[in-house]
Amino acid sequence: MSPQEVRRVVTKGRAPRGGAAGGRRRFRLRRASAKDLPTLVRHRRLMWADIGSYPSASVEASDGPYLEWARRMMRERRLVAFVATSGGEVAGSGALWLREEQPRPGDNAGYAPYLLSMYTEPRYRRSGLATAIVKAAIEWSRARGYRKVELHASRDGRPVYEALGFERTWEMRAPLARAEPGRAAH
Repeated sequence: MSPQEVRRVVTKGRAPRGGAAGGRRRFRLRRASAKDLPTLVRHRRLMWADIGSYPSASVEASDGPYLEWARRMMRERRLVAFVATSGGEVAGSGALWLREEQPRPGDNAGYAPYLLSMYTEPRYRRSGLATAIVKAAIEWSRARGYRKVELHASRDGRPVYEALGFERTWEMRAPLARAEPGRAAH
């Protein structure tokens, strides 16, 4: 999907509140620009709030650093985001970060698309919108020759990703002591 391309997406499923049940819903799906950064930041904050694994003050405090990071990644063309609208209202969004990776046998691409910050406004959930955004991200990645898209799925998101062919991997994590604010952990 080019930056200028706008795609009309018709989804099946639950219509938003106030709409006819089981009806079709029309969305416009487009690439995000720097003008969309406030919405992308807001959606990321709401995503973390829905997941519920961090205190709200911590989630809100990450808005500024995320905004600066996203702005820089967009400038470097390492963050590609998608925004879906319905009737002029933003209904959902998601982003791909081109994460640098070390070369390994069978994969010397240097970067791998990492899907992040997926969020659908509550009134548009279960309408197929998240699926449409993920499909656009996969299509974008495939068109540029990438061999995989990675992500960290929330419980609510897993069925969407599994239906599109994502498989569970065996990444592991060891929590380390948190650094004091303003000091890096060594």
